[in-house]
Amino acid sequence: MSLFMLMAGGTGGHLFPAMALAQELTRRGHTIHLMTDHRVASYGAQFPASEMHIVPSATPSVRNPLKFAVAGLTIVRGIGVARGMLRKVKPDAVVGFGGYPVFPPFVAARMLGIPGILHEQNSVMGRANRALAARATGIGLSFARTKHAERFEAKSMVTGNPVRDNVRELAGAPYPAINDGAALRLVVFAGSQGARSFSDFIPPAVALLPDHLRRRLRITQQVRPEDLDRVTAAYRAADIEAELMPFIQDVPQRLAAAHLAIVRSGASTVADLTAIGRPAIYIPLPGAIDNDQRQNALFVEQAGGGWIVEQATISPPSLANRLTSLLGDPATLMAAAAAAKSLGQPAAVERLADLVEGAARGKTT
Repeated sequence: MSLFMLMAGGTGGHLFPAMALAQELTRRGHTIHLMTDHRVASYGAQFPASEMHIVPSATPSVRNPLKFAVAGLTIVRGIGVARGMLRKVKPDAVVGFGGYPVFPPFVAARMLGIPGILHEQNSVMGRANRALAARATGIGLSFARTKHAERFEAKSMVTGNPVRDNVRELAGAPYPAINDGAALRLVVFAGSQGARSFSDFIPPAVALLPDHLRRRLRITQQVRPEDLDRVTAAYRAADIEAELMPFIQDVPQRLAAAHLAIVRSGASTVADLTAIGRPAIYIPLPGAIDNDQRQNALFVEQAGGGWIVEQATISPPSLANRLTSLLGDPATLMAAAAAAKSLGQPAAVERLADLVEGAARGKTT
């Protein structure tokens, strides 16, 4: 059996697919270590790794020469720290999941001659993965058409984006029935880069729903701690039943029980929703450098599994109109759920695990 070092930035978008791979490789009898950054605290306890290693990292800022220089020094220090750790651990292969926290340890691994696989979750290859791709032994892609990955075609294969075991277990859950007068379940979450804006425009939007829909609505929403009181008051004033929390621990179960979701369109969110098969209103993160979230959502929208709404165009009345149309049309929601499920790739983790095992044996694809 082999020892694999997984490398991922400490946010859910990178850690969740790494977690899925760790679960699969552990099932196959391998030992897993994780290299990450200090942000792992929110998810680290759930990660199935024998050991966890924190490596210094930084994101270069081309707009600020001083910050760029400081980031460069931190990255160089991170390479040195990671190299020392890797010499001690001696992994058979490493797997990077994107983000600049992966840059120092992945470079260190390749300097030591350790095989390295990169995985790209988005339909647009991220800047860190682009910078590392030439060094990689092989690359796993989530989308058949991945912008900026074209020149690495010879070493790439489409694996799909791995989803965790608790998502795979719900891949066969039927879409919940919509009965007259019964509850309509809406799940709302936006991660660390969107919870505040969602708290601003979603409560006043649902307050404008017709009485017959508003009375049936049951909302689960991620809300930042500092916004809990005001969002609670807004829903209470509108007589809407809402469960609010800073972090939704059981997202897959909530999605499986939902009739509709309102979400950002990060790669892991799209992977979870399509694996389970639930329709969503996707609101891509505005201002993203590579517009990757919009491209992810476009993939789903073109298949009929969801709807893109640009944040710049949202107003409470416009969102209320969209919700009224969708929640009042069970046939449309059910068709979108089926279309979303047709895109799901619950077996992606097995394909990626095969690629990683092949790298450890000296094969890439």
